[in-house]
Amino acid sequence: MYFAMNRFKIAAGHEEAFETVWEDRDSSLAEVPGFKEFRLLRGDTVPEEGYTLFVSSSIWESRDAFSAWTRSENFRAAHKNAAENRAMYLGPPKFEGFEAVEGA
Repeated sequence: MYFAMNRFKIAAGHEEAFETVWEDRDSSLAEVPGFKEFRLLRGDTVPEEGYTLFVSSSIWESRDAFSAWTRSENFRAAHKNAAENRAMYLGPPKFEGFEAVEGA
């Protein structure tokens, strides 16, 4: 199993707009071979730091299945409007990938 996560620092006050972008995106993940689960996670807000941390988390059958999706038309469609909302991001997302080594 492979876990793919992107960490986003979203400028304070833009949290709802960021969540709406994710809700409205053109995603067909359920149709992608090897896809298992997706979650958008919202971290605790730390006002003095000026941002809220979000994590997009997806679970895949394998790293190969995830990699195939990143090269697909489905991936391009899901990310086609990403540049339109740059004002809410404090820097680019940070990708982190994990292979399962133990678990139920």
